[in-house]
Amino acid sequence: MTARTPRLSRLRRLTPGRGEDGAGRSGRRRGAAPKVVALGGGQGLSASLAALRRITGDLTAVVTVADDGGSSGRLREELGVLPPGDLRKALAALCGDDDWGQTWARVIQHRFQSQGDLHGHAVGNLLIVALWEQLGDPVQALDLVGRLLGAQGRVLPMSAVPLELQALVKGHDPARPEDVDTVRGQATVALTPGEVLSVQVVPGDPPAVPEAVAAVLDADWVVLGPGSWFSSVIPHLLVPQLLDALVETKARRVLSLNLAPQPGETEGFSPQRHLEVLARHAPKLALDVVLADEAAVPDRESLADAAKRFGAAVELAPVAREDGSPKHDPELLAAAYDRIFRMHGRIGPWR
Repeated sequence: MTARTPRLSRLRRLTPGRGEDGAGRSGRRRGAAPKVVALGGGQGLSASLAALRRITGDLTAVVTVADDGGSSGRLREELGVLPPGDLRKALAALCGDDDWGQTWARVIQHRFQSQGDLHGHAVGNLLIVALWEQLGDPVQALDLVGRLLGAQGRVLPMSAVPLELQALVKGHDPARPEDVDTVRGQATVALTPGEVLSVQVVPGDPPAVPEAVAAVLDADWVVLGPGSWFSSVIPHLLVPQLLDALVETKARRVLSLNLAPQPGETEGFSPQRHLEVLARHAPKLALDVVLADEAAVPDRESLADAAKRFGAAVELAPVAREDGSPKHDPELLAAAYDRIFRMHGRIGPWR
């Protein structure tokens, strides 16, 4: 941890947290790794996992299964399987930095380029679906892929059935800017030019994967976000059993905000508005920490007020890449998570 100490010291707290000393009020044993569950999908979850695997060896990713675009959408439609794309990305993010891990990360992310039916398909998607068909058990298959890759953590789908995302969108048709339409499909919702008012999933009471629920209940820390807010982050709150686990768990809960609004679904959103729409979808959810990049928060007081509604402190840290792109730097994000875990502790002892 020595190399990251200067970065850790740059983290700023806007509101007091719990557990101010190095061990926290939890009595965490020095050197013990917390059990961490990260929820999300796509590039946002991948960024969080790439950071978290640097600071804990006990890591579980719970991944959205509403994707209906690209290779995942084609496999889902043709074979009736869970969309594998976000699960593949999570597995790639958990690959180690050695030659084995990085080679396999590149292999499963590789997409075929052709004039035929294989065009656009990712190798990892085909591998995952093949094992699903061979084993008949999505969780067992993902565990097997993880062992093959040497993944530094476990990847689970949030639900046992593929979900359809539906959103109420104001101005989805630019010719009717005041009309509210129902927009269907994750890919369409993510790119809508209108204002997303709310989202739901179909079926409306989807079964959660039991292993995902158990992981949340047994965690020391749960990390939600970053990622596409309406299509990757909020869907986890629309699976009743998973939401119940997030509400009931004794784990500390961190919400990691995006570095910038996303064109389409969160165009023009302030950091605090992200919290407001989250509260509308899950009013019973409590949080302990809201993590944001210090350069992406123009109104710190408003963000602190929005976080208080969840019972959360705000932590500001430099977590963006230095090239100016709206992407998280894995080392900086790891430093921020590490400091949060040390500062805020948890109720029970670290395992």
